[in-house]
Amino acid sequence: MAEEVLGTVRDAIKGILENVSGGGAPKNESAPPVEKVPSTPEGIAVAYGSLVVMAMLPIIFGSIRSVKLHKLKKSTGEKADTMTKKDAMYFPLIASAALFGLYLFFKVFQKVHINYLLTGYFFVLGVIALAHLLSPVINSLMPAAVPKVPFHILFTKGEGKHKEDIVNYKFSTHDIICLVISSVIGVWYLLKKHWIANNLFGLAFAINGVEMLHLNNFVTGVILLSGLFFYDIFWVFGTNVMVTVAKSFEAPIKLVFPQDLIEHGLNASNFAMLGLGDIVIPGIFIALLLRFDDSKKRKTRIYFYSTLIAYFMGLLATIFVMHVFKHAQPALLYLVPACMGTPLLVALVRGELKVLFAYEDHPEEKPEKKDKEESTSSSSGSKKKESKKAK
Repeated sequence: MAEEVLGTVRDAIKGILENVSGGGAPKNESAPPVEKVPSTPEGIAVAYGSLVVMAMLPIIFGSIRSVKLHKLKKSTGEKADTMTKKDAMYFPLIASAALFGLYLFFKVFQKVHINYLLTGYFFVLGVIALAHLLSPVINSLMPAAVPKVPFHILFTKGEGKHKEDIVNYKFSTHDIICLVISSVIGVWYLLKKHWIANNLFGLAFAINGVEMLHLNNFVTGVILLSGLFFYDIFWVFGTNVMVTVAKSFEAPIKLVFPQDLIEHGLNASNFAMLGLGDIVIPGIFIALLLRFDDSKKRKTRIYFYSTLIAYFMGLLATIFVMHVFKHAQPALLYLVPACMGTPLLVALVRGELKVLFAYEDHPEEKPEKKDKEESTSSSSGSKKKESKKAK
């Protein structure tokens, strides 16, 4: 897909994470007037197990895709869009402001009207994200009888040196077919709000987020995870804001799975949920570790696999504590220590702490050479002046 589409998807995912980053506690989605029959142990196990699998898949596939994207950008010399340390420090504050703003909106205005706007907004973003995700798959499965005709929409402004591209979009007939398929799924979600359509959009957002939102180095990841660790604890334990917004927000910013699937099939309505923030935020950190492993050109991906297992254990701990105490849990309370502590422990055992902290996806050009040249030129100039004075 074209760079404009990738930029739209990347910006959209950033907006989603700023709106609701977390809320990883499974809660009931619908609230019918009749009392719900308690879910069976089998149904609960199926729901939680499915959520764990759906959380792991975007991190795995998104991390692999992030390595490919990183190599592509390095080969083309394109400047990557990475999160800086300053961005990481401000992110929890921005996310808190956005979350509390949504909470006030739901309190002041009618929830139905707000969700109409959100549904239309996420319909467009979901179709774009899903089309970007399905494009390689559909291109590989497309029969030879369907020709791949390229198209190029170019709209420029000015002439000569002042010429500027306003629209520069390349696509093919296969991309159009992919967009049509994604639009059909989008209309299904728009009309029915079915949980399967919601999950397709949610998985697309999560995979694209892990793929395209890059942390440049380990320190930036530590700053981001540490800030969101306290963010999640405050908004879940300190207030009812996170849970209220998560239950009121009718948009594919969470993965859901019915606990009563066995009893009611695909029409089940008693949902458990997991916020996309609890997938994407640790996911971009784990993707950084995979790129670090890849940079070392070794057969084992020890940092990636060990942290992925730690994420899995942290997710199980979240579900266990929530099930025992019957209260919403901030998933990052368990995921952050697991994801941060594991690579530090591995690096300590392997004696690679300095190497881990020194790694950067895109090293910044340090003006050492310029400084040396300036110092040498100034010193040579001063020597010439001294020699003239001596004469």
